[in-house]
Amino acid sequence: MTAVVVTGLGAITAIGNDVPTFWRNLTAGVSGAGPITAFDASEFPVRIACEVKDFDPLAYMDRKLVRRTVRPGHFALAVARQAVADAGLDLEVEDTSRVGIVLNTGGGGIGEVECGSHRLSEKGPHSISPFLVPAVMPNNISCLVSIELRVRGPVITSTAACASGNMALWEAHRFLKMGDADVIIAGGVEAVITPLPFAALGRMGALSRRNDDPQHASRPFDAERDGFVFGEGAAALVLETEAHARARGARIYAELLGGCATGDAYHVTAPEPNGDGAIRAMRGALRDAGLIPEEVDVIFAHGTSTPLNDAVETKAIKAVFGEHAYRLAVSATKSMVGHTLGAAGAISAVAAVLCLRDGIIPPTINYQVPDPACDLDYVPNVARKQAVQVALVNGFGFGGQNAVVALRRYDDNH
Repeated sequence: MTAVVVTGLGAITAIGNDVPTFWRNLTAGVSGAGPITAFDASEFPVRIACEVKDFDPLAYMDRKLVRRTVRPGHFALAVARQAVADAGLDLEVEDTSRVGIVLNTGGGGIGEVECGSHRLSEKGPHSISPFLVPAVMPNNISCLVSIELRVRGPVITSTAACASGNMALWEAHRFLKMGDADVIIAGGVEAVITPLPFAALGRMGALSRRNDDPQHASRPFDAERDGFVFGEGAAALVLETEAHARARGARIYAELLGGCATGDAYHVTAPEPNGDGAIRAMRGALRDAGLIPEEVDVIFAHGTSTPLNDAVETKAIKAVFGEHAYRLAVSATKSMVGHTLGAAGAISAVAAVLCLRDGIIPPTINYQVPDPACDLDYVPNVARKQAVQVALVNGFGFGGQNAVVALRRYDDNH
């Protein structure tokens, strides 16, 4: 059977614009939340977010391309270049018809559509860039990377809301298993901290209103959680068939064992109350990976910090794992990077790979008041040194889309 392995990582987040910085801050329990600077939020009921700071797209592309593209595309190309460099993948010698891109997103370029609409109404049609439509198409993030890296294999962008990043890894795994590619650059991208979606999520009641204490606002599984902190960011992983990676002498981080996607068929924003879709996704991922529940050491939870999601996810974990649910660790990266929507699962997957490599489980910060409905081991507030062999990464999105993937520490002799 074809094994799929992880050989390269890239990350842009509110706590670091490269993988080493992200990992150092994640394991140190650093929050990326703060007052919004991307726009004037002074009249908004929610005025905090996890913004990417000091990101310079010119480090990854020339000025002309920066002008013709938008922030999600900048993030996508940045993390793809980081991951390719980290993997030591020489695209000059690769058969690029066998290298693919699966970069997913929740919102795509909707922020730039909003800005363009304002520009059109204020300054007229001649003020609109001819590059606007291709720049804001959701598939632009994959296509831009494909064009700039001259990669000619499968190029896919699918959108599954907050499960998009997980879905990308599941889709890439299937491409590689089916023999449609030797290498896939996979991950998720999101950059929509703009007034319109932010106002809508605020009106929905999904966002934390701890404006005076942003660094403690994202508190997954805590009894006093009141919503998620909106975030932005991106992550990419270079995935390869084991045979391809070993043939080129690549350093291998971990094995992507498999995954599963399910639908709730319940509600456009709320999870199914009994966690049915999440339960089937986790069970399906275990089955696809050839694992039994007791082999899982840590779950990188969806863990949004909303009252309903965290309770339902906890219920689903207990349904799948039984008594073992109380022995495994549950880590919520959103407590530090915020909820990055379409990028969330990919960012958590990068964290999971590094957890497997280093034997360090990142904490769930701001866990202060236990909730009887959330009674698992959430690795509260301080990272834990622990040997880890298997990790699950959960992603549950608006619309009832669920995607879970399983990763295992790589053993050269297995």
